Amino acid sequence: MSENLSEHDGKHFVIQKGKAQCNQGDQFPQFKVNSHQKHYWNSRKTPEDHLAVTEDDIQFNPAGPSFGKCKLKPTSNGYLPCAFAPAGKWQKTYPNVKVMDRSCLSEISELMCSTGRKITVKEHGQTSTINRQSITMADTQSYHMINPFLDLKESQEELEEPDPIYE
Repeated sequence: MSENLSEHDGKHFVIQKGKAQCNQGDQFPQFKVNSHQKHYWNSRKTPEDHLAVTEDDIQFNPAGPSFGKCKLKPTSNGYLPCAFAPAGKWQKTYPNVKVMDRSCLSEISELMCSTGRKITVKEHGQTSTINRQSITMADTQSYHMINPFLDLKESQEELEEPDPIYE
């Protein structure tokens, strides 16, 4: 790996409405941010859902047996509920971006459970939107491979024309 590359390159930051998964559970709770109420990723509406998740955010919504039934606890008629017990802070956090002196989570972050389970990010929670810049900066050949039915070049040319609304 080059000096300039990070294992976080190309990964999204995690927000409160994202979901976590346990490698031994059967449910996927949302993250719960308790470490701050100040920084939001990519939000114009419902900012509370877009709070940045940090290394100290080790609770989930719903509380309690957040990850459902635990495969490590079999019974004669199924499995016992999860007894989540975090073993420290999140690991593999993004060290270069901090909120209130805490590193932010990305899609590759992990949290160990004291019972030997591993919690990972199932969904980062962010959604993509296409804006004017996304279209004008897009590579037409690459886009054609993804969506051959749309003429991106034509859309880019239309966007280069002056917009009468802003004149």
